Amino acid sequence: MELVQKEHDRLSKKINAAQGLKSVDSIIDLLQSARNTIAADPSQAAITLAKLQNPVKSSFDSINDSLKETHSGLNKYSKSLDKLFKDRPLPNTEHDVLSSQEHLINRAIAMHLLREGQFSVAATFLSEMADKKAIKKQQEAETSATDNAASLLDIDEVPSGEVRKQFATMYYILHELKENNNLLPAIQWSRDNKEALEARGSNLEFELCRLQFVWLFHGGHDQQGPSAGGRQAALEYARREFHSFLPRYLREVQQLLGAMAFCPNLQDSPYKNIFNNPSAWSDVAHAFTREFCSLLGLSADSPLYVAATAGAIALPTLLKLQTIMKAKRTEWTTENELPVEIPLPPSYLFHSIFVCPVSKEQSTDDNPPMMMPCGHVIAEESLKRLCKGSRFKCPYCPSESHPREARKVFL
Repeated sequence: MELVQKEHDRLSKKINAAQGLKSVDSIIDLLQSARNTIAADPSQAAITLAKLQNPVKSSFDSINDSLKETHSGLNKYSKSLDKLFKDRPLPNTEHDVLSSQEHLINRAIAMHLLREGQFSVAATFLSEMADKKAIKKQQEAETSATDNAASLLDIDEVPSGEVRKQFATMYYILHELKENNNLLPAIQWSRDNKEALEARGSNLEFELCRLQFVWLFHGGHDQQGPSAGGRQAALEYARREFHSFLPRYLREVQQLLGAMAFCPNLQDSPYKNIFNNPSAWSDVAHAFTREFCSLLGLSADSPLYVAATAGAIALPTLLKLQTIMKAKRTEWTTENELPVEIPLPPSYLFHSIFVCPVSKEQSTDDNPPMMMPCGHVIAEESLKRLCKGSRFKCPYCPSESHPREARKVFL
């Protein structure tokens, strides 16, 4: 990897696009000047062209030398990449689970394109899907390919038109937030969906309003730093908006208003992390995307991206496993299970597993984990078995409680 980084740095130094563009601009200016001179006085054409020969030749030589250096660096860089990432065959399997699930793959691709904001590409992809299906059912179908495309949206193969509108709204709000530092569309959306967000325990609306307060504090669109006008605008905004967040966010509101006393020396104040957070805008954009997708019943990240990334992480392990199996002439016959554990990032672990410390069994939907008032968790079946009469003792502490006081734990 060090060799690749070394060649990358060397290539970055060699590539001097600005110098090449200057040479091209110089040639264009010379040719334009010569054209104007000849147009004004045709008798000077021979002399003008003679004067033009050497400068143009030197400029072309400079451009060619620059291109040679660039191509040389690219060749060395590509060779270093080939040495590091050697071409290896992908692991094969006799059990191709996805071969019979083409509609699920098409749906995943269409959803990924919509989630990435590639609406025109998604429309073309859906149209091609409709055309393909129309050809297959040409003798049976009585509608055109366009009508068939509309009918496809009524089944589970591809997302509906309403989902497309929702994602278009999401990208409009994200564009305003990231490009124009305009939080108002996002705040309005959070208020329109206030009940659903509160049911999820989300604090998105307050995070957006807090960032709006900080933005006004720093001067709004001018962003010239804390000033008297910015403080006054932020204070008026706090009086108008923050009363609805009390008493849940009382401490956070107190911190925002208390920071005004430290305005001349905010860098050394206890509130500097709130008012000087370089990742605040990206964090709130990610939080908005996560909550928006959650209300649509979708994950914040594209399942296709997650699956491709997890597969790329697993490839080295699977290749090594395939090599060992070939060498030992063995086979793995279990379809739904891998013989080795694939280490994935914590964000890619979606199914938490609880093993009851009493029965040593994994929790299921029919046997969920239950938390007792003392804080210990056991499976529901173990809880029922341990109950004697109306009260029972926790097997891990002397506390007694009623079985009905235990509550389900959502992992």
